[in-house]
Amino acid sequence: MPTIIVAGVALALSYCVVNTDGREDLLACLAAIERTHPEGVEAEILVLDNASSDGSAAAVEAWDRGREARRGGDLRLIALERRTGKAENDSTLLREARGRYCLLLNEDSELRPGAAAALLAALDDDPGAGAAGAQLLDSAGDPVPCAWRFPGVGTALAGALFLHRRLTVQSGGGETRPVDWAQSSALMVRREAAAAVDYLDPAFFVYYDECDFCKRLADAGWRTLYVPGAEAVHHDQLSTDLAAGLPRIVEFHRNRDTYMRKHHGRAAALAVRILTAWSYALRALAAIVTPDRSPRIMWAHARQALFPNRGESLRARARGGHPGRGST
Repeated sequence: MPTIIVAGVALALSYCVVNTDGREDLLACLAAIERTHPEGVEAEILVLDNASSDGSAAAVEAWDRGREARRGGDLRLIALERRTGKAENDSTLLREARGRYCLLLNEDSELRPGAAAALLAALDDDPGAGAAGAQLLDSAGDPVPCAWRFPGVGTALAGALFLHRRLTVQSGGGETRPVDWAQSSALMVRREAAAAVDYLDPAFFVYYDECDFCKRLADAGWRTLYVPGAEAVHHDQLSTDLAAGLPRIVEFHRNRDTYMRKHHGRAAALAVRILTAWSYALRALAAIVTPDRSPRIMWAHARQALFPNRGESLRARARGGHPGRGST
C-alpha cells in the first residue's frame, strides 16, 4: 500500500459538504453536524456552494455568524461561479481540507448522533481502510441500500435475474465489514488514501464517481468499510416527472458505461448495457400493473441503458446554464 505524506494536516476531521440549490437542506445538514459532532475532536467545516441561485452562500454566511458555539469547528465557504460535477467538487474539498479524515456529505444528508464518532473509530481501528460509509436512511428513517459489489457483467446478470438485492447489495447487518464501494452521501475518507489515488475522477459528473473512487482505492491496496453503527438520513430527491428527471437518468447510465469501459473494456460494457436494458424493460412491463412504479420512467431507463450516449445529461444541462439540482 502506498504511503503519502499530506502537507498541512492539523486537524482530526474535516466535514466536506457540497451544495447545489439546496439552501434549506444545507442548513439542516450543518445543524446536524453541530448537533452530533463528537466532543474533543478537532475539526473544521468546509462548504462548497456549486453556483447556487437560491441564496445558499449568503444563508451559510448568516448561519455561521449566528453560531454561539464552534462545535464542528470553524467554517470555510467555497462559492463557485460556475457549476461543476460531484467528483470535481469533492476533490476540491479534499484538497482544501486540513483534516486527517474527511467526511463527504451531500447538502441533503443529516448525520445521526454518534455517526461521525463511529466512522472515526472504524478508520482508526483499520489503518488499511481508505474510506468508511455510513448506513443511509430515507426521509422516513428506514435503511436503504448504500454499499454494493463493484459493477460488472456478473452484477448486471444478477440484476437481469432480479437477484440484485441478494447478490449485489452489501449493506445491512450490524457488523462493520469491508465492502466493494459505499455511497458518498456520508462517506468518511482517509485523506492520505485519497491523495494516493489522485482524488475523484472528474470524468464522472455525478453517479458512479464514488464507485470509481473506491475501485481505484481497492486497486491501490486500500479497503472500504461499511459501518452500520454510523447512520445518516439521505433525503429523497427523485422526481416522478420524467421531463424533469430525464437528464438524471441519462447521466446515471452514461456514467455506468464510462465506469465499465474504464475498468472492464468495451465488450463488457456492451454486455452490461444489454443486460441492464433487459432488466428495465421487464420492470416497465411489470409497472403497467403495479401502482407504485411508472412504466414511462422504466422504459426511459431501458432505452438509456442500451444507448447511454443519447440525450441531454446533467453535465450538459449545467454547462448550458439550465436551472435545477442534481449536479452536486
